[in-house]
Amino acid sequence: MVNALEVERLSVRLGAAEVLAELDFTVAAGSALAIIGPNGSGKTVLLRALIGALPHRGAVRWAPGTRIGYVPQKLDIERDLPVTGRDFLRARASVAGAAPADAARALDLVGLPAQSAGRRIGALSGGQFQRLLLACALVGRPSVLLFDEPTSGVDEPGEERLYEMIHRVQAAEALTLLLVSHELSVVYRYAENVLCLGREHRCLGPAREILTPETIARVYGEAPRYHHHDGR
Repeated sequence: MVNALEVERLSVRLGAAEVLAELDFTVAAGSALAIIGPNGSGKTVLLRALIGALPHRGAVRWAPGTRIGYVPQKLDIERDLPVTGRDFLRARASVAGAAPADAARALDLVGLPAQSAGRRIGALSGGQFQRLLLACALVGRPSVLLFDEPTSGVDEPGEERLYEMIHRVQAAEALTLLLVSHELSVVYRYAENVLCLGREHRCLGPAREILTPETIARVYGEAPRYHHHDGR
């Protein structure tokens, strides 16, 4: 299987702290890799290094012709700005050089009605805003999607719907997905492989092999606590 991404000896230093050191992994095209680990283990730093937003040592090799869509964990923008979701999409389409039809297609993919997209971003619920950010990332038809903590600011019922939608979009668009998540039960269902970043330990492998109580305890430094969704 062709790899969408190959990483060799990736190291990232922020000030005096080395956040990532000598990291090696590959991601097969069309697969889903979940990145998990405790706070401060470098999950967001890794994604930002992969897209070239942070300086790093080592090699990051994307497959030729890769187009990347990125949804950050936090967007530094005031939600009370007089900007609509449609304004957001138009700006993204302009930067990406995409046709206006691409924005409408992206809204359809994430299930965000045009009426909701026409509202100011401050009037959108947490789940609607996350869908808008995903739609923006899909404008330009990326082949790889990087998603950092997609359920931040979303209530529990909305979390499950959002993860299911991400999985559906990945399948429909044949995307390679790199997903940072704290929801281990969702990671188990939707990711073929899991990269665990711990302060003392790290590991990579199939979800069924990696997501064991023993491995999670080593990575997080404590016994895992699982949340069971109703009816799941």
